[in-house]
Amino acid sequence: MADVARRAGVSAQTVSRVVNDRPHVDAATRARVLEALEHLGYRRNQAAVSLATGSYRTIGVVASTLTTHGAVLALDGMTEEVARHGWSLALSPLRTPTLGAVSEALTSLVGAGVDAVVLGVETELMRALPARSLVPGLPVVVMDGDGATELPAADSDPAPGLLAAMGHLFDLGHRQLRHLAGPPDSATAWRRRELWSTFCTEHGLDVVEPLVTDWSSASGVLAGRELLRTDRTATAVVAANDQVALGFVRACADAGVRVPDDVSVVGFDDVEYADVAVPRLSTVRHDLREVGRRAVRQLLHDLGVLPQAPEFPVPSEFVLRESTAPPAPQQWSNSYPGTPRGSSSRSR
Repeated sequence: MADVARRAGVSAQTVSRVVNDRPHVDAATRARVLEALEHLGYRRNQAAVSLATGSYRTIGVVASTLTTHGAVLALDGMTEEVARHGWSLALSPLRTPTLGAVSEALTSLVGAGVDAVVLGVETELMRALPARSLVPGLPVVVMDGDGATELPAADSDPAPGLLAAMGHLFDLGHRQLRHLAGPPDSATAWRRRELWSTFCTEHGLDVVEPLVTDWSSASGVLAGRELLRTDRTATAVVAANDQVALGFVRACADAGVRVPDDVSVVGFDDVEYADVAVPRLSTVRHDLREVGRRAVRQLLHDLGVLPQAPEFPVPSEFVLRESTAPPAPQQWSNSYPGTPRGSSSRSR
């Protein structure tokens, strides 16, 4: 900074005002300082700035998984938002989903220097996490809202989109709706499962115990095979997410069961490839990038950087495509396995 001051012919205090975008510097002087900064390749010493201001301008993220599409989208939204405000993101993925791993991740982030933390931790861990594990005065947002009883939650609301999807299936004439659920330790999965169960109950439909998946397309294939083997009355399947839904579609294709001619399928998330799958997947869209952005904005609000807190939850919506149709006049399972492959002219 002294070198810049000498080149620009000003005091070090004036350089500091320009670097920190403070007032009381005339335009001509500011221009000379900026030219000197560029010519000398000046870079702020962030460690010194943090020491002087008490802020690291960094948001920490504890992530229990980076293998699901939703987790990646949320992280992408966080990265985009911190960059927009000139902040940074520090990621600490969990090696194992345990309380000890969460505590280690928090300790590591605080030691490295963060101003606030996003906890992307599954519900059971969040509920079991002792309050003393959290750093006093450190703003925290939880990405799994049902797991946070006293902390701000950044989440989307699955109800509008999922209830619209099930209403669509009901209006088409489906009365045997099945659910391929997410993991039992996930509040997100339980919320979607409860919405499915409540809808079925309120509409006088059978509530058949869902098959459980781990969010992956591979588990969707396995659950699909099991459902096709054991339950030949199902006319529509509501999956925990798009990966599971597309895995189920694969299982149907392998068994000669046609989607949507023999069975309708609805996913959740609206991932990029849902619109190019065969058939194009009807699904529930919720903007997880926006959830990630709002999580960062909530923390920046808590830190006094932004004047207004974002609204939560982010609403979902149903996206109608090609994987749903009225139930077949003749139950597909009557000829399972080995139903001829083909297409139907029934409207979607």
